[in-house]
Amino acid sequence: MDYKKTNAPTNTVTRDIMNLCKETGNIYESIAIIGKRANQISVDIKQELSQKLQEFASSTDNLDEVFENREQIEISRFYEKLPKPSLIATQEFIDGKIYFRAPVTETTVEE
Repeated sequence: MDYKKTNAPTNTVTRDIMNLCKETGNIYESIAIIGKRANQISVDIKQELSQKLQEFASSTDNLDEVFENREQIEISRFYEKLPKPSLIATQEFIDGKIYFRAPVTETTVEE
């Protein structure tokens, strides 16, 4: 998913608990789904950022080069301005963009 084009808010928003548990019927299950998706988003963003910053890495950095590298600073600022992964995951859950499935519970029948 392209996190740059998300419509998630950048600040914390108060949510109605009843709206979050509509699809699952259980608020704790909804929060667990959102949390797992937020972890996935966080890993994706971190990998993408580290790949972009590796282009600027050199084995002999001196102090002057670190402060003068404007492209690296702009990339870091862009990722700092993105919404937090938990906010992106919550917005995806509300919009119905997260696929999840409940494990089948086995019931035993006593004879």
